[in-house]
Amino acid sequence: MIPGQGGLKRFRRVITTGRRKVISNWPGSSYSVGMMMIRTLLVLSLLAGPAMATTQDDVLAAGLVPGWTTDGGTRMAGLALNLAPGWKTYWRSPGDAGIPPSFDWSMSENVKSVHVHWPVPTVFETAGMTTIGYHDQVLLPLEVTPIDPGLPVKLAVSVDLGVCDEICMPAHVELSAELSVDGTPEKHIKAALADRASTAVEAGLSGLGCTVEPIADGLRLTARMRLRDPGAEEVVAFETTDPAVWVAAATTERQAGELVSMTELVPPEGAPFALDRSTVTLTIFAAGKAVEIRGCPAP
Repeated sequence: MIPGQGGLKRFRRVITTGRRKVISNWPGSSYSVGMMMIRTLLVLSLLAGPAMATTQDDVLAAGLVPGWTTDGGTRMAGLALNLAPGWKTYWRSPGDAGIPPSFDWSMSENVKSVHVHWPVPTVFETAGMTTIGYHDQVLLPLEVTPIDPGLPVKLAVSVDLGVCDEICMPAHVELSAELSVDGTPEKHIKAALADRASTAVEAGLSGLGCTVEPIADGLRLTARMRLRDPGAEEVVAFETTDPAVWVAAATTERQAGELVSMTELVPPEGAPFALDRSTVTLTIFAAGKAVEIRGCPAP
């Protein structure tokens, strides 16, 4: 059990008879979540009808887990999310129909920056669409860089996220915790840090080439990778550092010993644009594992 689970009042499964699953699809600048995400999910909740008697407290509990000070002077902590059976939330790049979490750290004290480490998520297939996220429980390690390393840190976060089962609903949590200079290693945080994607070197990537072609409303990006075949279906997620650029779900297949994956990138202006290849991240999921590749160089 991840710390913070005690706050979950009770589990209740939502049953919708004769109703199709309600799944949001986010066009354009969808990955700028905030209020857009909340308004859209509220609309979905209304469409779902009486099943929305379920509340956030029924399906989600969250807490901050203090950790330790690393050798580099950063502070480790964790954001624990515990979900009722059947419910899920989403990874940073959620796929066809998911909603990525949004973090606001502005109320923290003595905090310069916060880096979220992402454990390997699960790939879900629902109604012909692919989403990427977590079910049951997840702990996201948080690496906090203090302004003054010699002083305690007050870590405060406001999180907007989507949670889904037969229906989807918006969730919002506000949490805070004191991170002392003399923290101690915490086993759940350490386990989550170990559950990470392999690097390109660790995975044995021996070649990568990416072609970029203009299309009417943006760019088509095709990556060819020489990577060991895991013998299982592979799903590739493309990411850019610009949250306003919509990234289409990738089509992926094996061709002559290479993994070939193609996506389309559409900016808010709906036109071809200059892509900084070094800002592209590819993550390959297969057989419960992941490989993360930074940068998408020309062939």
